[in-house]
Amino acid sequence: MGIWKDQSTATKPPQAEPTARPSATAGGANEGAARQAPRKGSGESLIAADISIEGKIEGAGHVRIAGRFTGDIVVKGDLTIEAGAKVNGAVRASGVVIAGQLEGNIESATRVDLRDGGVLLGDVNAGSLTVAAGSRMRGQVEFGWEASPAAAAPVRSGSSAAA
Repeated sequence: MGIWKDQSTATKPPQAEPTARPSATAGGANEGAARQAPRKGSGESLIAADISIEGKIEGAGHVRIAGRFTGDIVVKGDLTIEAGAKVNGAVRASGVVIAGQLEGNIESATRVDLRDGGVLLGDVNAGSLTVAAGSRMRGQVEFGWEASPAAAAPVRSGSSAAA
């Protein structure tokens, strides 16, 4: 009986563990601008800052890259490229946040957020695009074309090339 009581008092340290977790996942000082909480009910995969991976990512969850990834990314959730991270490959995701560097095209995204210090070398096709001061981009952009082509036609009329 004395041993049983000692074991019950040993269960108190795990209760203190939840308070330690937020500081362990808070990230570095440079990552704060790009860090967002994942949506409830969805999983998020993380490629840590000291990891380099080549391949292809496909899935329904959210992906956060803090390291280096080479290959295509196709997710139904959001893709976040942290400050200091680098991705080489085509991206197809619901939402894309770039605080690091992406060398590749973004296709069919609902929204793209190019953060301060973010670099995008590639074309963008998205429902909306937010570009922060201090970011850089080289490529072509098409956004806001979710409406019918007839309603959007007057916007494009001034940019026609000589025939």
